Amino acid sequence: MLDYALLSALSAVAALGSFEKAAQMLHVTPSAVSQRIKLLEERMGQVLIIRGQPCRPTEAGALLCAHADQVLLLEDELRGKLPLAPLWTDTGHDWPKIKVGVNADSVATWLVSTVAEFAAERRVLVDFVVDDQDYTAPLLRAGTVIGAITTADTPIQGCRVQALGRMRYRGVASPAYVQRYLPHGPVGADLAGAPCLTFNQKDMLQADFLLRLAGEPLAPPSHWLPDSNGFIAACLGGMAWGMVPEMMILDELMRGDLVDIAPGQYSDVMLYWQCPRLGLPLLEALTAAIVAGGRKYLIGD
Repeated sequence: MLDYALLSALSAVAALGSFEKAAQMLHVTPSAVSQRIKLLEERMGQVLIIRGQPCRPTEAGALLCAHADQVLLLEDELRGKLPLAPLWTDTGHDWPKIKVGVNADSVATWLVSTVAEFAAERRVLVDFVVDDQDYTAPLLRAGTVIGAITTADTPIQGCRVQALGRMRYRGVASPAYVQRYLPHGPVGADLAGAPCLTFNQKDMLQADFLLRLAGEPLAPPSHWLPDSNGFIAACLGGMAWGMVPEMMILDELMRGDLVDIAPGQYSDVMLYWQCPRLGLPLLEALTAAIVAGGRKYLIGD
């Protein structure tokens, strides 16, 4: 049987990135945290924390942390059935934690406000693991998260899928940029030399949009900018064009500060929520909040 005092130390180090910060949270010494991690590693027969700046869990360590989070969810359910049992404090350190895989653009637009009320009312901590929407499902499959906003509509084994809606992206730039780089409109020759933005190595939105416009793959010069708000700033400044969620730039489009590089063209990304079929009340409440938020803010069929 796992020792959950040892697991708490592992989870704290993995979440905070250092033995010192974990010790402060657990109200013990860094030496005590180190001893607990060492003992757990001996019992598991493998390294669970990669020591460094910051410390981070190994694959096995991440799985144990996910297990510890699920135990807290089960304890929260028990807390509701045994409200008078003196088993829990109310310091926040024993609040259940839900780790979810999300895409950066959902975080920057509709998701945080959707989850905020749920987290406050249910006294739960939410750990957002940000990745490209095409790559969040593997986090759920690996057990790293307990739910994911994803483009995958095929359910992972043991999970259910619910449609959230479509996030619309528009290829935008400043009027001065369009006049300088795309004076003839979105034609292949101009598009091939017009600098664009790329969020990270997984971001294919710009490449797919260009393929649709030009009818062939293009590789224009690209700035790398892994920040949703930074995308807008770069477009406004005439640095490049980029695919930006429509809901983030409605005011800029209305004022004419940003314009479509290909009027009438856009890309819709269908998003889904996947989570295990555990039947836990807290997970069911989170699912209801996210599905309602998606249907409120995203584009439906």
